[in-house]
Amino acid sequence: MCVIVGFTQKTRGREEVLACLDRAYTRGPDMARVAETASGWLGFRRLSIMGLDERGMQPFALGPDQVVCNGELYGWRRQRAELEQRGYTFRSGSDCELLLPMYREYGLDMFARLDAEFALILYDGEADEYVAARDPIGIRPLFYGCDPDGGILFASEAKQLVGLCEQILPFPPGHYWYRGRFVRYANPARPGLSRSDDMDTVCQNIHDKLIAAVDKRLDADAPLGFLLLSGGLDSSLVCAIAARLLGKPIRTFAIGMDTDAIDLKYARKAAQFIGADHTEVIITRDDVIAALPKVVAALGTWDITTIRASVGMYLCCKAIRETTDIRVLLTGEISDELFGYKYTDFAPSPAAFQAEAEKRVEELYMYDVLRADRCISGWSMEARVPFGDLDFVEYVMSVDPALKVNRCGKGKYLLRRAFQSDALLPDEILWREKAAFSDAVGHSMVDDLKEYARAQYSDLAFTRGCAQYQYRPPFTRESLLYRDLFERYYPGQARMIKDFWMPNRAWEGCNVDDPSARALKNYGASGF
Repeated sequence: MCVIVGFTQKTRGREEVLACLDRAYTRGPDMARVAETASGWLGFRRLSIMGLDERGMQPFALGPDQVVCNGELYGWRRQRAELEQRGYTFRSGSDCELLLPMYREYGLDMFARLDAEFALILYDGEADEYVAARDPIGIRPLFYGCDPDGGILFASEAKQLVGLCEQILPFPPGHYWYRGRFVRYANPARPGLSRSDDMDTVCQNIHDKLIAAVDKRLDADAPLGFLLLSGGLDSSLVCAIAARLLGKPIRTFAIGMDTDAIDLKYARKAAQFIGADHTEVIITRDDVIAALPKVVAALGTWDITTIRASVGMYLCCKAIRETTDIRVLLTGEISDELFGYKYTDFAPSPAAFQAEAEKRVEELYMYDVLRADRCISGWSMEARVPFGDLDFVEYVMSVDPALKVNRCGKGKYLLRRAFQSDALLPDEILWREKAAFSDAVGHSMVDDLKEYARAQYSDLAFTRGCAQYQYRPPFTRESLLYRDLFERYYPGQARMIKDFWMPNRAWEGCNVDDPSARALKNYGASGF
């Protein structure tokens, strides 16, 4: 995980660029560098993952061109060999050193050729132009805003631009920016085809493509760890696949409340089954309340679901950082958006299920992906998300939605069926119903947050507090608390987030006032 900034004009000095970098210090604590271009600045802070010595430090330069990138390029060794055959030479073991040769060879078409999680800012020295781009899912963050003195400012996190830009906006995933215009180069949520594969073929492809996605994300020169968290299907599958591929014990981590850590036992069973070196982190109500302002400041969101789910993840990552040398964490995010949540059991038709999935995948960068990135990078580690693999996402999104809807009383049936014969996990994990992570940490955690919020506002203070926000006004004391905390750190920037993450209220059974799956009638005993 690294920090990048790009200032397209020299209206600000080197020290201001460095200060902008330092606001996201935890993303890149190893080294910092600011490079001058003919018309502006590029800045980089490094967390060393690939090519650990100083030769992997950015910006990389090729003639008059320079680039800074926060990202991982998969399959880069093959691409590097191809570029070497074309006469390019490389100094470092960093995957990102390929970017400028690729730009020379393919121009702006290079982005469609990348199998990567990335955000980059490239300076074309010959044209004196800047190019910025972000991966199609938005796994790596990038924000931008107008400099009041002229030009555009780009940065990894919104907090770097607070006070520098009147309006801060997320850079749209799957786009590049060139000469003041955004161009979409990829949208895996809408792959443009619908496959007629039968169920056996679909499950085999899901199986093979997920294994390939995990495999490519095990390539790191820094130590790896795995978030097992709630012991649910998604994180457990990632851990089990990785353990089999590596052929040695992996390090797994789960977290729970001290009073009712519902799912620690499932995480423990999964870890024991795969032979993992497993660590449990136990937290208290006081830990949760004390962490809340830090979590909101790190996330840059006011969304209820994202904040709830982030508290446990943030504290788990804190413990990992303080007690281990791990620098890369694999996680189980994005499976829900592809295969369904508890509430998508209420989808009125396969077409409605598909439309909801498309919406959720396109908005991932504001919710689950944002959560994983900030909770992990906030403790100087890098997140890798196998379920966000482009080939995997594009395939699942192209599968006939009639196969993806819950027709047999078991959510994510295709994913479970795909791995039923591998013996990667015990059946009680593979076929266990989902519990939301924020609930799985312990139902008491969400209850504690609600109780704490209720104590902060009288009836009158609540009414007045909600009324002051015109954009996406809060509707509970908990949501007002989160919005007030957000405005403390990101004043006037609420439009960075599109809306509250909620079940589709237009569907029968989903018109609820709380985003937790516990509010749905089909939640049942899935958390116990």
